[in-house]
Amino acid sequence: MPRTQKNDNFIDKTFTVMADLILKILPANKRAKEAFVYYRDGMSAQSEGEYAEALENYEEALELEEDTNDRSYILYNMGLIHASNGEHDKALELYHEALECNPRLPQALNNIAVIYHYQGEKAKEAGNEDLGESLFDQAADYWIRAIRLAPNNYIEAQNWLKTTKRSQIDVFF
Repeated sequence: MPRTQKNDNFIDKTFTVMADLILKILPANKRAKEAFVYYRDGMSAQSEGEYAEALENYEEALELEEDTNDRSYILYNMGLIHASNGEHDKALELYHEALECNPRLPQALNNIAVIYHYQGEKAKEAGNEDLGESLFDQAADYWIRAIRLAPNNYIEAQNWLKTTKRSQIDVFF
């Protein structure tokens, strides 16, 4: 059954109806519209925690989507799923692919930083101070890039950068 017929939630139904209307009037080719349907179904499945179904839809969308900006969001959402499943290496790979398509995607930069910070904490807990510091430095680099693109976002990262003195420039507010 298509996901558009499975939505029970009013907001999901409303989004689906609006997306279908926009899709019908959108001046796009058939392939782009089909890619959007898969992307929309992937987002819906992802929001319901149906990650395998979401990944299948995103894979189909990637096969069809030609626009690099749109591809970046598909790859980003796939990265979110892998990160939430603890598959950090795969998530990092997908976030980097998303950035290749769209270098101005601060949320991908932020999520890469979050993973590096997490890995840095784990390394330090395991007694590997040097690796931990190196990973923290990588996290700082990505957070600085994200904050430059979205200066009013990532407040906790901004505070961490200030308190750890990992940023010599004032990219904040």
